[in-house]
Amino acid sequence: MDLFNHNTTNNLLPCDGVAEYYGTILSLKEASRYFDSLLQTIEWQHDELIIYGKRIVTKREVAWYGDQPYDYTYSNTTKQAHLFTKELLELKAITEKVSGAVFNSCLLNLYHNGEEGMSWHSDDEACFGTNATIASVSLGAERKFMFNHKKTKQNVSVVLQHGSLLVMKGATQTNWLHSLPKSTKVSKARINLTFRRMISNGQ
Repeated sequence: MDLFNHNTTNNLLPCDGVAEYYGTILSLKEASRYFDSLLQTIEWQHDELIIYGKRIVTKREVAWYGDQPYDYTYSNTTKQAHLFTKELLELKAITEKVSGAVFNSCLLNLYHNGEEGMSWHSDDEACFGTNATIASVSLGAERKFMFNHKKTKQNVSVVLQHGSLLVMKGATQTNWLHSLPKSTKVSKARINLTFRRMISNGQ
């Protein structure tokens, strides 16, 4: 695999943020190998959220990993990170090489099919600091990913390929929401790895 043999698109966002889609950074064989391995070795759990005082258990499964047992709180629930596995360290190194950023944690999502998605939100928690860089690696089924500007309501979308990388940085989380729409046309599973850098706990 040649890490430098990839094409970076221009910024997908017209203003107020940066979202660079690199396309595939893994070969088909590598991407499929990582997908199969993560499906079996990651400690997946159904996500539990507290929304308007009501406890909700999602169909999708999640996992939180890092180089330390960081606490991560979102939607009124707190998760403690498992330590990085060999495969996650390999994918982190590849992602860092391509993006030029450095990460110490990763939130993984497992969508079993197109009936599972993610509603509009921003990853703007204080533990990641201001203008955080988040690198999203997609494995498995191709899915449509959308951005929505918080003020103008302008929409931008991109189809995330198997083995691809999307990097959000700058003021993206401040000014844009993003989502993974549900799709009845998608019958296969997708794993999404979002590499991040925690700045809490002295980092």
